[in-house]
Amino acid sequence: MRVLSIAYHDIGEDWLAHRQDPRGAANVYRLGRPAFQAHLQSIIDRGAAQRVRTLGRPQHCISPVPVLLTFDDGAETAYLIAAEELERHGWRGHFFVVTKWIGRPGFLDVEQIRSLHARGHVIGSHTHSHPRRMSELEWADMLWEWSESCAALSDILGEPVTVASVANGFYSRRVAEAAAAAGIEILFNSEPTPDVDIVDGTLVLGRYSVHRKTHPGFSGAVAAGKLWPRWRQAQCWQFKKMLKSVAGRPYASIRRHVLCIKSLT
Repeated sequence: MRVLSIAYHDIGEDWLAHRQDPRGAANVYRLGRPAFQAHLQSIIDRGAAQRVRTLGRPQHCISPVPVLLTFDDGAETAYLIAAEELERHGWRGHFFVVTKWIGRPGFLDVEQIRSLHARGHVIGSHTHSHPRRMSELEWADMLWEWSESCAALSDILGEPVTVASVANGFYSRRVAEAAAAAGIEILFNSEPTPDVDIVDGTLVLGRYSVHRKTHPGFSGAVAAGKLWPRWRQAQCWQFKKMLKSVAGRPYASIRRHVLCIKSLT
C-alpha cells in the first residue's frame, strides 16, 4: 500500500497575530490564504482532484494511490479557513490537535472541533503537550502523551479517536509502539515517503511537508506522484536526520533559532 500525504499547518495572513503562540517559529509553516488556494488549485491542475480522500472513507481504497491532506497543531485557522477552502472542492482534511492548547487564543475550541468532525473532517491527536523531542521521552511519558490526547478528543467527539500525527518530526519506532499501545491505529510522521509501515498493528504513514515559501506547484506535483520534488525533499530529510544524530540535543535549539529567523524574512 502506498499513500501520498501532504502536511500543512496554519492558513492565514496574520503572521504575528498571537505573540504567545507556544510553537515559537510557527510562522515558517503558515500559508496565506491565496497561497493555500494556489496549492489546492495545483492539485486540481495536475489531475489529482479525484484522488484526494480521507481515512475512514471507503472510497479511498478504490484509488491506487490516495492523496491525503493533513494539518498539524490544531490552529483556529483550520476551522476559519482551511476547512472552508477544502470544502469548496468537495474535499475533507485531517486535523491533528494538541489537546493542551484547545481553547487558547489562536487555537481550536471544543465547539469548532465538533463542527469540523460533523462536517466530515478527520480529527486526530497531535499529542497532549507537543513535546519538543517526542522520541526521547521515557516510555511512560510517551504513552501518556498519546493516551491523554486521544482520551480528551474522544470525550469531545463522543467516539474513539484512533488517528494521530507526531509532533516536531521526532519519530522513532518506540513512538509508534507507544501510539499502538494507546489505541492509535494510524500514525502520520514527517518522513517524506509514500510507503506505509506497520508497527504493532498500527499503520505508519509518511508525509511531504509544505512551508510558507513552498511553491504551490509542489503540492500538485506530490499529489500527481511526480518523483523529482519527492526525491528532493527525501534527500533533505535524510540530511536533517543525520544532523539530529550527530548534534543530539543541541539540534532542537539550532533548528528553533534558524526557523525563528526565517519566519521574519
